[in-house]
Amino acid sequence: MKVIIKATNLDLTEPLKIYIEKKIGVLEKFLSAMDSGAVRARVEVARATHHHKQGNVYHVDVNLDLPSGVLRAEKDDVDVRAAIDAVKDKLRREIEKYKEK
Repeated sequence: MKVIIKATNLDLTEPLKIYIEKKIGVLEKFLSAMDSGAVRARVEVARATHHHKQGNVYHVDVNLDLPSGVLRAEKDDVDVRAAIDAVKDKLRREIEKYKEK
């Protein structure tokens, strides 16, 4: 699975990039029946400002491009790593639903 990362309004540090690749890469084992070269994860990590919330708010959006469709999950959180973890868990559930079809 190819992981493509886009950062908006924040610096994509090497440790954060590795964290994203590790967490999102885990999803590949749930897609074992598919050709891993045909699967692509597009990850967007952004620091957003919401006028109702104080401090940094991070937005993580992942589109998992499969040969027969797209699975998508997103999460806002004050901790970027927590948002990444939540998106990974959401996508895992989406993959399970997708496989049941």
